[in-house]
Amino acid sequence: VGVARNQANGFPARLLGAFIDTAEMYRTEDMVGRAVRGIRESTFIATKVLPRNLKYADLMEAAERSLRLLQTDHIDLYQLHYPNPAIPIAETMGAMEELVDQGKVRFIGVSNYSTSDLEEAMKVMTKYEIVSNQVQYSLTHINIEDDLLPFCQQYQITVIAHTPLARGGLVSSPRFRRRQATDTLKKLAEETGRTVAQVALNWCLSNPNVVVIPKSDKTERVIENCAASGWSSTPQQISSLDDAFG
Repeated sequence: VGVARNQANGFPARLLGAFIDTAEMYRTEDMVGRAVRGIRESTFIATKVLPRNLKYADLMEAAERSLRLLQTDHIDLYQLHYPNPAIPIAETMGAMEELVDQGKVRFIGVSNYSTSDLEEAMKVMTKYEIVSNQVQYSLTHINIEDDLLPFCQQYQITVIAHTPLARGGLVSSPRFRRRQATDTLKKLAEETGRTVAQVALNWCLSNPNVVVIPKSDKTERVIENCAASGWSSTPQQISSLDDAFG
């Protein structure tokens, strides 16, 4: 998985090579392990643990299983895939911190956590910090801007935006009721000499503490997506997208 990104406080500042996001739920950790064989030092691997495995013993076992499948001795970013209110968060975070102490995990993250979920988790952390929260965010899905995004920015928690191209809806067969949205996106692509996908991803990256993980199974698309970083839209261009899609 190719990742376009900007510099974000709270997230590991130095990411060399590829940032690969996977999960226990995806059943792709073994494929990732084979893919990074021989280039592990130039990859940053993020994976997630299932919500049913958040009890201390289950989480420790799940981490060992992920390490074995990934063929590595450490996970760069280990994330709780979803909250599980049936399991005490202190027990879960105790296991996560123990994994860091053991050197098996470098950074602790969460996924699909609301502001209240984050606050609860942060309160029970005793040694380390939550560095990231992976949630859906795109031009067509902006609800995190009301509360969650400002909270994460305040506490230097990086938002890892999944589905940043709206499952392809922003780049192929746009499905918007307002033609203005599509027209504005295409116009800005022409103005900047970029593709529609690059403009849409760059819009996400214009927010402090946001990185994106666009999904693709084509090499040329991965290369295209990576070129969404390293440049900036103007404030006026960002504002025009906000108005068109807001």
